[in-house]
Amino acid sequence: METLLSIKNTALTNKHIALGAKMVPFAGYNMPVSYSGLNEEHLTVRNGVGVFDVSHMGEFRIKGEKALDLIQLVTSNDASKLTDGKIQYSCLPNDKGGIVDDLLVYRFKADEYYLIVNASNIEKDWNWIKKHNTMGAEMLDLSEKTSLLAVQGPKAIKALQKLTKVDLSKMEYYTFTVDTMAGIDYVIISNTGYTGAGGFEIYVPNEHAEKMWDAIFEAGKEFDIKPIGLGARDTLRLEMGFCLYGNDIDDTTSPIEAGLGWITKFTKDFVNRAQIEAQKTNGVSKKLIGFEMIDRGIPRHDYIITDAKGNLIGKVTSGTQSPSLNKAIGMGYVKTEFAKPDSEIFISIRDKAIKAKVTKLPFLAKP
Repeated sequence: METLLSIKNTALTNKHIALGAKMVPFAGYNMPVSYSGLNEEHLTVRNGVGVFDVSHMGEFRIKGEKALDLIQLVTSNDASKLTDGKIQYSCLPNDKGGIVDDLLVYRFKADEYYLIVNASNIEKDWNWIKKHNTMGAEMLDLSEKTSLLAVQGPKAIKALQKLTKVDLSKMEYYTFTVDTMAGIDYVIISNTGYTGAGGFEIYVPNEHAEKMWDAIFEAGKEFDIKPIGLGARDTLRLEMGFCLYGNDIDDTTSPIEAGLGWITKFTKDFVNRAQIEAQKTNGVSKKLIGFEMIDRGIPRHDYIITDAKGNLIGKVTSGTQSPSLNKAIGMGYVKTEFAKPDSEIFISIRDKAIKAKVTKLPFLAKP
């Protein structure tokens, strides 16, 4: 149980409180869950531009001639394919067939990388990577010194372009650069995000966080820019079928079960490769699916999934009323025979079997 004394603040906590944000403890941090309301914030990002403070995320720098060797060993994707300025989505497999965490790998140089990890897993990930660092790569945890702003939505590029000479329109998805923004030197500008609405993620040292926040809001004023909380972040990512660690993936779910075979490359050796490769070859008994409700009801985490006869076939991992689609959607694991699109399934809501159907992900087409 998190106590008030153990909760950390980001460099922007006072900004959120001054803006009237509803604050909640999340991953050890005092974080804004909403400002004006989830639906309004969600649609602001889908249609305009919004700003998330995601400074609770973790940043590890891995350096030295053995940096790539370490990353190749602990991650499932093939980081040798990265070139300077490129980013890769990956995961850290554990030694039991599950996932320690999902993460982003940034290549700065051939011997320098950043790993961006989930806030709730910073200590766990650090210890796991350190345990496998028998080759002597240099590791530095920058999490407590770094602020991260996610400026998301179709109008994000117009707002941010006012603040930098970097031609943001030329930056491809999953690339980054280091340059001056809002008069602050050495800012990491990254064409990434967790919303599917387009936009950038901006990394700055904590001491520049408030200056960057103010500059972004000034630049975005004409586009009706708004601060966005973690509540809308969750509904936005769910519409895109993006996994949330602790819900849709965890220490017990394999990358193959989670539909993450595309970030699992057997062209190299990595932790627990043999077990995961056997799953790829032989198939798995359960799979992560997306579904939409046919009958009225909102699915929630841990709700039971059954077949038409009431037999248990799985469990909901994420669910919500989609603000963009105006229908209830969810993700969950089901027995593989029920994972085919259009399969009829039932979600147990208040002891009633509510009809749903399996659907392809993402729920919402990318812009």
